[in-house]
Amino acid sequence: MKTVSTLPFRRATRYLALGTSLAFAIGLTATAAVAAPPTPPPSNNSPGSVPPWAGSRAKTGIPLSNTTVEGEIYLNLPDAGAAKAFATAVSTPGNPQYQQYLSPSDWIAKYGPSKADVAGLVDYLKAHGMVITSVPTSGLYVVFRGTVAQINAAFSTTEQTYSFQGQSLIGPSTAPSLPANLAAMVQAISIDQGRLLTRPSLATPGGSPDAAQPSGKPVGPAPVNAPCSNYWEQNKVTVPAAYGSTSFGTAICGYTPLQLQSAYGVTSPSTAGAGQTVAIIDAYASPSIESDANTYSQKNGLPAFKTGQYQQIVPDSRLFMDQALCGQPSGWQGEQTLDVEAVHGLAPAANILYVGGNNCGAGIDVAMSTILDQKLSTIVSNSYGYVGEAVSPNALLGMQNIHLQAAGEGVGLYFSSGDNGDEKASLGYASPDFPASSPFVTAVGGTSLAVGKNNDYLFETGWGTTRNRIVQNPDSSLSYAGAQPGAFRFGAGGGISAVFAQPAYQQGTVPAALANGYRVSPDVASLADPYTGYQVGISPITNDHVLKTGSYETTGYGGTSLACPLTAAQMAIAQSATGKAVGFANPAIYAAAKTGKSGARDVMPQSSPQAMVFSSSVSGASYLVGTDSDTSLVTAPGYDDVTGVGSMTVRFAMGIAGQ
Repeated sequence: MKTVSTLPFRRATRYLALGTSLAFAIGLTATAAVAAPPTPPPSNNSPGSVPPWAGSRAKTGIPLSNTTVEGEIYLNLPDAGAAKAFATAVSTPGNPQYQQYLSPSDWIAKYGPSKADVAGLVDYLKAHGMVITSVPTSGLYVVFRGTVAQINAAFSTTEQTYSFQGQSLIGPSTAPSLPANLAAMVQAISIDQGRLLTRPSLATPGGSPDAAQPSGKPVGPAPVNAPCSNYWEQNKVTVPAAYGSTSFGTAICGYTPLQLQSAYGVTSPSTAGAGQTVAIIDAYASPSIESDANTYSQKNGLPAFKTGQYQQIVPDSRLFMDQALCGQPSGWQGEQTLDVEAVHGLAPAANILYVGGNNCGAGIDVAMSTILDQKLSTIVSNSYGYVGEAVSPNALLGMQNIHLQAAGEGVGLYFSSGDNGDEKASLGYASPDFPASSPFVTAVGGTSLAVGKNNDYLFETGWGTTRNRIVQNPDSSLSYAGAQPGAFRFGAGGGISAVFAQPAYQQGTVPAALANGYRVSPDVASLADPYTGYQVGISPITNDHVLKTGSYETTGYGGTSLACPLTAAQMAIAQSATGKAVGFANPAIYAAAKTGKSGARDVMPQSSPQAMVFSSSVSGASYLVGTDSDTSLVTAPGYDDVTGVGSMTVRFAMGIAGQ
């Protein structure tokens, strides 16, 4: 394993050579002696840089003036229309420019912001006492940190605290402003903490919120003993009548790599993905990842990593930031472990590059630029997202510029579609998660997967899990706590974007009545349901301060956090077999799906509802777990907003790569 553990990405990211104006120190240096010179009154405000949750009803107070906040300014592309046209052309089969990608340096020179614009912005921020923490080679954005007082002065706004998603967040109460000469070059100003709610799209069958009573106390012995199964319906139990039956199989303990290789059509595991590198981005870094992955491989009949097959670029753990809002390194460890072991399990010969952010905000962008500015991989798996599109609209467009760079270079970005269905319960309105809703990434939805005794593929349903608790009545008979199908537990994200127009590649495939002229996600799907999930091996972090880990253990994970790396691994297998770099895959995905012989598995509602029985070791409760019931999102023949054009298979990936 190769690890870069210095200041955040200091060796991994090349900084713009702009002379003394960018000869800044990376790190939190003293700024008290820097006095802000007189500047013209800011004259151009940016209303699109106020996050939608920063409203008067959610306002809770004023933060201390010396509180430090991370900021990020996204610069405009000089000709965004040309950059989009080029990204589309090189990604569309049949176009004369198809797969005629640019090198990172050529893309930056042709489409990136000018060095002078970046330098001017950096100078302005430094003059107002900000600490510049990152400027990527592309110049697409500048990351900085400043106190509330410094930010208020520099952007002529007032930072206040707001309540959102159960967190107290700092954000601007009015549109931030910049002097006219700088405002003209800026796409978005991000000076709020909303992006620090970025979370992995990771789901487990048990755990919080699994308690069956308001007190959180166990409900006593489970009324039904439902030991997990190693394959579909290995174990069956008798429960009260539901869906026309009284006998159901039990939840899956966690499928093994060999089961998924068989189910998804990996015919030559020893060479699967050879010569390809799958990059994985998350926040922070697991201290035990390579050891855990090799132990896992040994226990599951996989080859251990060869020397150099697994590499990582991560910040020094002493420079991890914003841990509390980001959910702590321990909250991201399971994600990294799942991503790495899912890719290695399906494509054992592929190289893996893990790049970790120093937080879950701008650190994620820095991790992405680390890959793109050097083209360290042509496939990037991203198992995280925001709550819907609840980020300032200008910031969404600023981040989309990073996706355009990836497409122009021939790098495919795969993003989890989310685990909370249409997000209406969280936001009060339906919304797909971003970045999966960006038109220039591939959004990966989720399925529930049935694998048989002989590792054979049986069926898939859309991932939308409901649960109905089984209770014991006074006369010892059993019944359900409510009407079927029970409460929604979790399911694949998706739906109609409120920001991005429908891309051409979706026209004619996504029903017009569904799209209504806007981008709809996801694009494809793979296994995500934790009740039919994936077995992983992990030494969990027991102390986030010193990153101490406990003993190695095996557990089951799911979520579109699983679907995303499984899809990325299959694309690596296809690229290895065809010798072609697919790049941004969506135009090829939809073109292949239209043939009707693509190998994609169209996930449709089952003629008889499929369900499982699960007994929780956490709460002591037993549940009938229903499938294919995902909030307002529904599966259907053809395209749907739970699984896209269908479930990814190696055959489908080969067809995409072969165009």
